[in-house]
Amino acid sequence: MDLLSRVLELVSLIPRGRVTTYAELARAAGRPGAWRAVGNLLSRNPRPIEIPCHRVVRSDGRVGGYSLGEGRKVELLREEGV
Repeated sequence: MDLLSRVLELVSLIPRGRVTTYAELARAAGRPGAWRAVGNLLSRNPRPIEIPCHRVVRSDGRVGGYSLGEGRKVELLREEGV
């Protein structure tokens, strides 16, 4: 399985109201240290609501980028109680 497929699969498992970091996701995908690649791949998520990449945040606590805009990412996270 390629990295994009693995990352999208893992993101789809993040429950509503929970977040993970790009670094944690890279580790879970078997590519520790590839957090930047994970962020780059998620920026091309073909279904950003169905595959909830808004639940992936930066290790420093900031929300990070989102294909539908950072403001929308914050709204979605707030709606989920994060």
